[in-house]
Parts: sequence; C-alpha cells; structure tokens
Amino acid sequence: MTSLTWILAATLLGGVLSVILAGVFAFAARPAWVPRLVSFAVGTLLGAVFLEILPHALEYGKAQSVAVSVLIGLLAFFVLEKLVLWRHCHHESCEVHGVEASEHDHTHHRAGLMILVGDTFHNFVDGILIAGAFLADTQLGLVTALAIIAHELPQEVGDFLVLLHSGYTKSRAMFFNLLSSLAMVMGGLLGYLALAGMNELTPYLLGVAASSMIYVAVADLIPGLHKRPELSATLEQVLLILAGITLIGIVGHASGV
Repeated sequence: MTSLTWILAATLLGGVLSVILAGVFAFAARPAWVPRLVSFAVGTLLGAVFLEILPHALEYGKAQSVAVSVLIGLLAFFVLEKLVLWRHCHHESCEVHGVEASEHDHTHHRAGLMILVGDTFHNFVDGILIAGAFLADTQLGLVTALAIIAHELPQEVGDFLVLLHSGYTKSRAMFFNLLSSLAMVMGGLLGYLALAGMNELTPYLLGVAASSMIYVAVADLIPGLHKRPELSATLEQVLLILAGITLIGIVGHASGV
C-alpha cells in the first residue's frame, strides 16, 4: 500500500470507527465507562509520544530543534484551547469538552453547535498529524492513528452527551458527528499533498504531534482523573494507563518500529 492509501484508510476508518464506538457508549448511558476510557486513552497517548513519536523525531532531526517544536506546540495548543473556551463559555461556567452546560435552552443549543465546530477542527488537525506520521514511517503512522482513535473515544462520548443534552436526537447526533469525522480525511489528504515533498519538516511535525498528545493527556484528561482520589479508583486508573502504554509498546514491537 502507498502512503496515501494508508493515510486515507487510517483517517476514514479511524474517524468513522471512533464516532460509532463513542455513539454506542454514549447511547448506552453508562457513566462508569467514560473514566475508564479516559485512563486508557492517557496511557495510549503517553505511550505513543515517548515510545514511538519522539524517538522517531530524534532520528530525523536535531534534539534541540525537536524540543523547540514540542515547546511551541504546547504553547500553541494552550492558546488554541483558550480561544475555544472564550467562545464556548462566555459568562457561563463550563468545562473544556463541554460536559457541563448551561440550563438555558439557547445556551444548550449553542454548546452543541460549538462542540461540532470544535470537533471538526480537531479532526482536521488529527488528519494532518496522521499524514505526517505515515510519511515518516508506515508503522509510526499506524501507532499514531491508534493513539488518536483511543483519545478520540472519551472525547466523542462527551460530545455525544452534550449534543443529546442540547436537544439533538440520537440519529442527528450520529449524523453530524460522522460528518465532522470526515474532516480527518480532508486533513490527511491536505497533509499528504503539502508534506510529501518536504521531508525536512518531518521531525518538527512529529514534535507538534507529540505536543498535541502530551497536552491532551496532561491538561485535558488527567485532571478529570484526579476527581476520583480514592485508592481503588487510583489503582484502576494506573492499571488502565499502563495497559494503554503496553498496547502501544506491543503494536510498535509487532510492527517492527
């Protein structure tokens, strides 16, 4: 398979698969599943960054340049999330992925719309990152796509819950989320066209990809895990994080990365 074929397959199947699985979880309405998905996603994100993406980036570029790209990426994602929060929250209290919403109907509707807009942009960026990883190495692309799908699941579950709370029917929520997932394919295609002849950018794109995953894991997902400080919950979280890291390690080893 060519790099373009891998990119299109990973972004199409990854985007659609994450939406369908998230819909199944959200429609089943079992809140206990979401924290477990989050813990597992933290493990896959951190495993992908430190076991696969950064080592590959350091193979292609200088350590200091890669480190700078990670730092710039972290600051950029911080600013980007601030912009999303400013437009989403206005004067109401809310959380980054919109799990809380105002009790007023018009605010509910706006929250649902903002979730769709934000998710579409997020999927587009994920597609570009997947394209960059596949252009660097096929196995790295597979690992990156797997990690992105894993972290999309808990976020998509939260998105579904917001849409349902905003008055969307289950069918409309599924339709608009599937439509949003196609932005990942567009991002993958654009990333391939823009980066195919620019191999010198590969280590820096991988650095940005790493910063995206680090930021999501540390800034967005882990704080939610701290809301359950009891020993049994902490033990479960640690085991699920380790399971996510182990899965990335197994995939990388099996694919010869």
